[in-house]
Amino acid sequence: MVKILIADDQELIRDSLKIILDMNSDIKVVGVAENGRKVLDLIRKTLPDIILMDIRMPELDGVQCTKAVKENFPDVKIIILTTFDDDEYVFYALKYGASGYLLKGCSVQELTSAIHTVMNGGSILNQSVLTKVVKLFNQLAQTRIAPELDGGNIESLNRTERNVANLVGRGLSNKEIAETLFLSEGTIRNALSSALSKLNLRDRTQLAIWAVQTGLSGELR
Repeated sequence: MVKILIADDQELIRDSLKIILDMNSDIKVVGVAENGRKVLDLIRKTLPDIILMDIRMPELDGVQCTKAVKENFPDVKIIILTTFDDDEYVFYALKYGASGYLLKGCSVQELTSAIHTVMNGGSILNQSVLTKVVKLFNQLAQTRIAPELDGGNIESLNRTERNVANLVGRGLSNKEIAETLFLSEGTIRNALSSALSKLNLRDRTQLAIWAVQTGLSGELR
């Protein structure tokens, strides 16, 4: 049973998501919150597996709440709920450890699929969000205020690890990476784990951002 906490400042969205998710036999909504501070209060009481986190909320927004949750409850996974004009918020939420994002208005199938993907250790990181990340990073880089992840040196990675990081930075899944590099999924998982360890990064989402920041997401070597 996947335990979900819903955080959104709009009551209609909270109620709608709860109704939709409670229709699934393997998903249970354990709480709803209208702002980030309520989220932090409810985590200890409800012990959710995943938080569906709205970006724009009063008192404590989704970005700062994501940061606080991952610092204090690192095992709790977060899926960001966003709109098309939330590029900068999405970037920072991913940087702080969110497992991906969903656009408000996505289908029920997309929502439940995303929940199961994240619960199984995956990330909701597709080409759309990478395009947003690249666009925003380029804008911030021009103003010299681009946030940097404290990753290690590219030279610490071997060839396979570099190529895996490259393709994660393009938004590919482990299966797609394995097919591209003609390697087994087990080899890809091991290379990914090794790369994260060497670079001192938390997950594949941070690795993707790091690959964009370093310019690694270019040609394969």
